[in-house]
Amino acid sequence: MIPTCEHALLRTQAARAGLPPRAGLGLKTGHFNEVLDSRPDLGFFEVHAENHMVAGGPFHHFLGLIREQYPLSLHGVGLSIGAEGALDAQHLQRLTELIERYQPHSFSEHLAWSSHGPVFLNDLLPLAYDTPTLKRVCEHIDQVQNRLQRPMLLENPATYLAFQRSTIDEPEFIREVIQRTGCGLLLDVNNVYVSCINHQRDPLAYMDALPLHAVGEIHLAGFAEDSDSLGDRLLIDDHGAPIDQAVWALYRQVLARVGPVATLIERDNQVPTFDVLLAEAQRAEALLIRAGDRS
Repeated sequence: MIPTCEHALLRTQAARAGLPPRAGLGLKTGHFNEVLDSRPDLGFFEVHAENHMVAGGPFHHFLGLIREQYPLSLHGVGLSIGAEGALDAQHLQRLTELIERYQPHSFSEHLAWSSHGPVFLNDLLPLAYDTPTLKRVCEHIDQVQNRLQRPMLLENPATYLAFQRSTIDEPEFIREVIQRTGCGLLLDVNNVYVSCINHQRDPLAYMDALPLHAVGEIHLAGFAEDSDSLGDRLLIDDHGAPIDQAVWALYRQVLARVGPVATLIERDNQVPTFDVLLAEAQRAEALLIRAGDRS
């Protein structure tokens, strides 16, 4: 574990220096040719690391061509940072090879777990926030950063339940992880809103309790809405809808606090045409430019 604040500060600064402070899009297979043909004015593209953990094939062919033209962010969904067991050595090795191959400007993962022993669950599951979990998460992040020889960004989760055994508030937990490991923060604004509505918290107060100085990338996405057994609002982080106006409003508050930071538009379900996604990215870009003019 990193013993000094100086090393943590250097890693946080490195995380923020990665992607350009512009809007980017998640790269979808159906948009490969359109991106290469039209060369849209975007700051970067992001891909899920696990989709490219193979030796070759069309995904690598197109990603290599696009990587020549745009900065790249790799976003992991399968490291299981919060799992009780050890990190999967083979998964970490494949991730290392992928990063060496593409030299992305940023790598990020989730504050979540998805494996138990040999069983892998295709979900990002919540953690109990207590001292043993804090120690385990920090050890796993240190292992990843030491192996990759670069800082990673840790994404705040979208959650639907809280554990009674938790003794640490979620923003405090994230703040302590970043202080101990020197990783950066991937601030998912949609996750902030979803979690706070589900747990009846103030999204702005939650956000202000996070270590905003460590934000190296921002995610914006849409959610689905349902109701729980008591009839209260239940928001689901499904990345299957346009960004909600409440999330845009919270994003403007974020930019007022941190200035322009690389911002990704996420859409993983019910993916629309490329021009629809590009319009959302352009809206984020306009807000980033305005934030830069104010700073």
